[in-house]
Amino acid sequence: MYGWMGKILDVDLTTGAIETRPLDAGLARRFLGGRGLGARLLWDLVDPTVDPLAAENVLIFAASPLTATGYQTGNRFTVSTKSPLTGTVLDANAGGFWGVQLKRSGHDVLIVRGRAERPAWLEVTPEGATLHDAAHLWGRRVGETSEALGQRRNKRSVLCIGPAGENQCRIAAIMNDNARALARGGPGAVMGSKNLKAIVVEGERRPEIADPERLKFVRYESRKMLTASPLTSQALPEFGTAVLVNLVNEIGAFPTRNFRQSQFEGAARISGEALAERHLLEKAACWGCPIGCARVSRTERVEAEGPEYETIWAFGAQCGVDDLPAIIEVNALCNDLGLDTISTGSTIGCAMEMAELGHIGGQVTDAERLCFGRADLLAPTVEAIAYRRGLGDELAEGSRRFAARYGAPALSMSVKGMELPAYDPRGMQGQGLLFATSNRGACHMRGNMLGPEVLGLPKMIDRFQVQGKSSYVILHQNAAAAIDALGVCKFANMAVADEYFARALSAVTGLDVTAGDLIETGERIWNLERLYNLREGFTADDDTLPPRLLEEPVTEGPSQGWVVKLAPMLAEYYRARGWDEQGVPTPQILEKLKLSSLLRRDGYNTGEAA
Repeated sequence: MYGWMGKILDVDLTTGAIETRPLDAGLARRFLGGRGLGARLLWDLVDPTVDPLAAENVLIFAASPLTATGYQTGNRFTVSTKSPLTGTVLDANAGGFWGVQLKRSGHDVLIVRGRAERPAWLEVTPEGATLHDAAHLWGRRVGETSEALGQRRNKRSVLCIGPAGENQCRIAAIMNDNARALARGGPGAVMGSKNLKAIVVEGERRPEIADPERLKFVRYESRKMLTASPLTSQALPEFGTAVLVNLVNEIGAFPTRNFRQSQFEGAARISGEALAERHLLEKAACWGCPIGCARVSRTERVEAEGPEYETIWAFGAQCGVDDLPAIIEVNALCNDLGLDTISTGSTIGCAMEMAELGHIGGQVTDAERLCFGRADLLAPTVEAIAYRRGLGDELAEGSRRFAARYGAPALSMSVKGMELPAYDPRGMQGQGLLFATSNRGACHMRGNMLGPEVLGLPKMIDRFQVQGKSSYVILHQNAAAAIDALGVCKFANMAVADEYFARALSAVTGLDVTAGDLIETGERIWNLERLYNLREGFTADDDTLPPRLLEEPVTEGPSQGWVVKLAPMLAEYYRARGWDEQGVPTPQILEKLKLSSLLRRDGYNTGEAA
């Protein structure tokens, strides 16, 4: 198989059995890799009876056909599992070097199932896979673990959990290459539940390319587009993702103090410009990336990679904090402990509002100190979450469970249990529809509307427009699913047209792939994820937003007076998707996407779709 390595590595931690088997070529063509292949395998392996933290859940690590081929940003990989935070289908995506090394070890997919009796770590090379005792690593943080296991840039790559994963915090991340995170939805908790501390991969094999000269030309053309785009050639390299802080704040879509406001008075002090001017040590990049949006920052206490835009928001505006050194330091702490910075910061912000309103004050000693603006409380609270100490034990469950525990569920800014990222959808109507319909819970990476609603990429549309907005959201969702299955970065997709990704895939695999084929693959993936959630018991009622965003208008600023007008957009979205009024894919759309036989084989009934 050109592009793919053609192998799946299957590891059972309960029995210690390790098996290598061929990758099904048909599945590979229909779902490509990464998120697509992960979702397809998860459908077979994890059914609705499985608790996400039970041994029967699986971790599916999947590279993609463009991973490790030399195509720009072709370094991505995905972990797929059933989320302990939301109960939905979950994949988390990361760059760095680990995905490239998995591919170079000779494998497209690594499936981890079962639960080790004692802490273990897994080593994967072209010669095979070996389980090792990890008792001496259990309890260690990410940096120390990576060093102990021989992390070497572009040679030997370590993926591991920190104490948060070991303690099965539902907002725990899996970390790779020290500072890259498979973060959202709690995959670190699943890895911890399996007593699996780390997976180390290395290899020297290369995927075979069907047409190397054609790939070279497509790579050259794609590079010209990246260079021509101000976003990928100037803004991201110069300021990283934090370049968005001032921009999103200025339009009134920067959520502040648990989404009570949509602008933060301290935004300039925590912006990408401030980061570059006062704390930037050097720039960094993932394997094969000419953009280089990562930065290494320094304060008097730490020197570490990051923080990204989302993290700056989560511990900044969401918590009412404008202390940039404190945010840099708590970002480094989250990476070392293995926590999702978005969910962690958002959950702390939720707790701050709850304490302010008296929902938890007087009941929990630790909560009496929580209030907006307390930068000094960020690091201690994060430590308490990772080690499940005091109030941190409850915050480790995520904001939905925490808020419900104290009788204020509406104060959790989440969808399907996953905390919203750094965009107030009252100022970006399409983003609101995106959050509500995202298959893994509130997520900007499932088809971010930042491009058309804010940046004018590929063209500017009215961010307050409601009618007709669903078509843009669907296109971006399908394209995002395809990009995740290809193994490339979404920032590249903001400058490079889908047609060039199709050409690159054709050159690598020898298949005749068009841009339309790619978008249909993304649509297939999206509908399969929807079917998985329906099988889990989710319904149209779960396609919603926190009441605050639907009922409380923004009180001042450029988005003043707006709420998210979700109902008309959602009805239009279901029709445009080819779903019925209850959000269930119709037999016609399933037949078109070649998913009907999957349902018939498993005996699953979605009404008429069976």
